[in-house]
Amino acid sequence: MNTKKTSPPAPPTSPLNLVGQFLIAMPSQQGDAFERTVIYICEHNPSGALGLVVNRESEVTISDVLTKLAVVDELQIQYAAHSADSVMVGGPVQTERGFVLHSPFKQYAATIQINDNLGLTSSRDILEAVARGEGPHHILLALGYAGWGAGQLEDELARNAWLNVQADEHVLFETLPREKYDQAMRLLGFDAAMLSEQMGHA
Repeated sequence: MNTKKTSPPAPPTSPLNLVGQFLIAMPSQQGDAFERTVIYICEHNPSGALGLVVNRESEVTISDVLTKLAVVDELQIQYAAHSADSVMVGGPVQTERGFVLHSPFKQYAATIQINDNLGLTSSRDILEAVARGEGPHHILLALGYAGWGAGQLEDELARNAWLNVQADEHVLFETLPREKYDQAMRLLGFDAAMLSEQMGHA
């Protein structure tokens, strides 16, 4: 029997979980497909991560999507709530598929609960609810998503490709897309223009 004192084993480190956070592209990503993007992370686990770019507008509006899916005609609605809102370019994966980030949380046919207040839905029923004026108070509709395989996002973070910060719903839903990058940077206490200038002189 060993009578020597031994140190207790170190507790296992918790895996990184960025669900509910913004990923903010570093200024070094100039010319990259994700230049000046803000991504909201919806899923993150050992198998990988899924997020939506929330500040890159497409030329499509929610009204266009409702018309294409015949939602308005089927429900015989003359005006749908949020119809003038722009649809975001959510990322390069499954660009023909729509994803609705919404608050408050409600369960639809295909919904992922992100936290107590936010959900991500990819089924048509949420668009029907929006068209009837019965949808969530805040919505962000995106076509496509950004995806990472196992360990890929962690590797990009280690290479300083991204900054991350707890997401703010005002920035997410109530800030103009063109202003979200600067506002997300300010959540970290950074000025995007000054950071870009400093990196340019590094």
